[in-house]
Amino acid sequence: MKNGDTSLVSSLKYGLILRWPYCGAGKLFTGFIKVAERCSHCGQELKAQDTGGGPAIFVGLMVGALVVAAALIVEVSYQPPFWPYVLLWIPMILVLSLGLLRPLKAVFYAVNCERRPDFQ
Repeated sequence: MKNGDTSLVSSLKYGLILRWPYCGAGKLFTGFIKVAERCSHCGQELKAQDTGGGPAIFVGLMVGALVVAAALIVEVSYQPPFWPYVLLWIPMILVLSLGLLRPLKAVFYAVNCERRPDFQ
C-alpha cells in the first residue's frame, strides 16, 4: 500500500476513489468494470488481483434487500396499482446496481491487495 499504510480504512479510501492502492495514483479501470492490465503510475500488474464474481454478488444481495424492503413498505402502506412498481423499482434496481458495482469492485481489489504480502 502507499507509504506502507495497510489499514482497512486506507483500502476503502483508495477503493472508493477508484485508484490502485499500491501506489495511490494509478487508475484501476480502463472501462466501466474492465480492470487495467498494469498501473499507469507504478507499473504493477493488476490482472493478478482478480476479484471474480464477489462484487456482483454483494451488489445483487444489497440492492435486492433494499428494493424488496422498500417495495414491501410501499405495498403495506399505500397498496398502489402495479404500474408504479414498474416505473419506480426497475429503474432503481438498474441505477443502484450499476452505481455500486464499480466502487465495490475497486474496494475488493484494495482489500485483496492489502492481504497479499507480495504487494507490500
